[in-house]
Amino acid sequence: MRLLIERTELLRALSHVTSVVERRTTIPILSNILISAKPGSMAVKGTDLEREVVETASCEVSQPGAITVSAHLLHDIVRKLQEGAQISFDTGGGDGNRLTLASGHSRFYLPILPADEFPDLAAGELANEFELGAGELKQMIDKTRFAISTEETRYYLNGIFLHLARTGAADMLRAVATDGHRLAQFELPCPDGAKGMPGVIVPRKTVNELHRLLEDTGASVTVALSSAKIQFRIGTVVMTSKLIDGTFPDYQRVIPQSNNKAMHVANAAFATAVDRVATVSTDRGRAVKLNIESEKLVLTVTNPDGGSATEEIAVDYDAEPLEIGFNARYLLDISQQLEGDTAHFMLADPGSPTTVRDGGDERALYVLMPMRV
Repeated sequence: MRLLIERTELLRALSHVTSVVERRTTIPILSNILISAKPGSMAVKGTDLEREVVETASCEVSQPGAITVSAHLLHDIVRKLQEGAQISFDTGGGDGNRLTLASGHSRFYLPILPADEFPDLAAGELANEFELGAGELKQMIDKTRFAISTEETRYYLNGIFLHLARTGAADMLRAVATDGHRLAQFELPCPDGAKGMPGVIVPRKTVNELHRLLEDTGASVTVALSSAKIQFRIGTVVMTSKLIDGTFPDYQRVIPQSNNKAMHVANAAFATAVDRVATVSTDRGRAVKLNIESEKLVLTVTNPDGGSATEEIAVDYDAEPLEIGFNARYLLDISQQLEGDTAHFMLADPGSPTTVRDGGDERALYVLMPMRV
């Protein structure tokens, strides 16, 4: 294999692909990336056997071929080369078991492994395919991923549940994540091609990698999926991932429908007040007590070892007084997702879940379980 490529083009491809390659693995080939060159372009592929990212880059290929080489070592070398440098790849020298990488006066000789040993995460048949704007998909991830569970024993909660749902008379593409203490839901109008798709659980690692890939693009994203795998095509990048093989719980049972105590509060003022009073709390019990009365909310945190704090802010509330506790971190996580000026809380009693909506975006819904205070 012999080719010539510009540093920026190669670094962009390596940055996307190496992110799925584990630095420590018991299978040597998984530390490598697969580079396949054909006239005019090269494809770079990395995988951890659960996810696979492929990126295509333009280059001058004088001799097609395919090799695998250490992902992070190659990325570190290219990152340290001068901006705008031309980089040549050549596997013709020596015994054919090494790659000669040259740029200017720099030469690197890297060991390689055969391309035919590199695993292929075959996507198979992906029956459903649809397009979403990159901004819409990123927003859907932003609004929900913070609630993904990290508890490995409840593996079916370790991702975002992507499925079709009915809202009123409209079919919606809905994303839901929950860790059992809070729930985040966001939905978009059902895109063409999504009808009939199975409900799938997209793993947390895939969600985070997708979010990173979406940072670099404003184009549309093609989503293709089956009941076992999902694929995202974003410009020159293709990411394929296995799905979580499990059943997501019936989350709609925990979304209260009859909460009748409405509290409307300025989101920025609320988040700042929660953050301030939580300063005295401990990591083990970050409970903040909300005493809600007509037009007034008093937030209180009591820590036997670190003192106590209270703060009062104005709210729009005309129901009977209520005292309820929440995890301060969870309140702040939800507040950070709200884009409107006002947070709308619908409450019932101290022991029942509360719903929170964004005054600026009705597509998002949050459910928060109370804490005993």
